[in-house]
Amino acid sequence: MSIPMDHGPLGHTTWVIAEGYLPDRSHGPAPELESHEACCILNTGNADAQVEITIYYTDREPVGPYRHTVPARRTRHLRYNDLTDPAPLPRATPYASVVVASVPVVVQHTRLDSRQAENALMTSLAYPA
Repeated sequence: MSIPMDHGPLGHTTWVIAEGYLPDRSHGPAPELESHEACCILNTGNADAQVEITIYYTDREPVGPYRHTVPARRTRHLRYNDLTDPAPLPRATPYASVVVASVPVVVQHTRLDSRQAENALMTSLAYPA
């Protein structure tokens, strides 16, 4: 079975990732084995997706938006460790995020926890709102 390339954009324009945490240490060489979280965004449509990520905390006001572009018919993996504008995300601090896109996209959340030699990888589909 083959999926036709002209199916149009897949996904939603708003996604929620209710769980987030950047470990404060890593075991292994950076950047490959640095503990991190990523927001993986797939844009199957014919228009670029303008994406805004807002970060929510348990004890402070939200921060954002972090703005990125995911080109048409492409994917982009944004490491939360690399988000710096408007502010870097603090380590060892729980957070959640809301991803809003200008066109439908699909969002997946991934974490690599390498605080010990036995690495742990976790991934889940974000909640489409």
